Amino acid sequence: MKDLERRKALADFLRSRRARLSPADVVLPAGTRRRTPGLRREEVAQLAHIGVSWYTALEQGRDVRPSEQVLNSLAEALRLSPAEKRHLFLLALPHSESQQAASPPPETISEELKLVVHALNPHPVYVMGRRWDLLEWNRAAEIVFSFSSIAPPHHRNLLWRSFTHPDLKSHQNWHSVAKSLVSQFRADSARYPGDPSFAELIEDLMETSEEFRTLWKLHDVKSVREGVKQMDHPQHGRLVFHHVTLQVPANPDQKIVLYTCSEETARILSELL
Repeated sequence: MKDLERRKALADFLRSRRARLSPADVVLPAGTRRRTPGLRREEVAQLAHIGVSWYTALEQGRDVRPSEQVLNSLAEALRLSPAEKRHLFLLALPHSESQQAASPPPETISEELKLVVHALNPHPVYVMGRRWDLLEWNRAAEIVFSFSSIAPPHHRNLLWRSFTHPDLKSHQNWHSVAKSLVSQFRADSARYPGDPSFAELIEDLMETSEEFRTLWKLHDVKSVREGVKQMDHPQHGRLVFHHVTLQVPANPDQKIVLYTCSEETARILSELL
């Protein structure tokens, strides 16, 4: 992400967060009729205690450098979540040229981590890299998610699979899951401003998937969620998991995603291993 692209991404993000708020949300009078939804720029500036022209420059993508104090004030004024606030800081504070490596090295995982992943059967486990490329998965994960069937050109990418696999898109709650995935991926992508593989993946998804184009333009951001997942698998019926995402201690760019089976799900998967 070059500096001009970063400033545009910041401007789009600020406008999208402003548009979702009403005066009632921030305890302001409604005032006269509004031509567009959301707060006005002067209202955001008022809430953040900054100049209107200065805030307008941010929304126009001009080269202004806000301080951390100003960013904190903006985050509070726009009622940003913790994940959105982190995203704001990543976009607003320029990265040094040394951080913007054009070609990051190929991602690998240790033999020890591979042993752990495969030892956790029948609980599905996979490891994904900075761009959500799948680096390793166990047999249980293959049975549940069919990772080997991901289509080219991004045949190892979890996000690509989510928007191009026809079986996934037929699920009843696919849209809510897809929206959550895009908002998590947007948060992750801002951490790697110099990685051209992100731009390549996003461009290919924009061309391939209308659903992705719509969700990407929302500029929603959220952190990784933990919780309970229920799946109606076409071959194996109802599967129930508790899922959690962990960072690899030796390489924080990599994530371990673990699905702990319910007792019945563990029985079903154990018989298929």
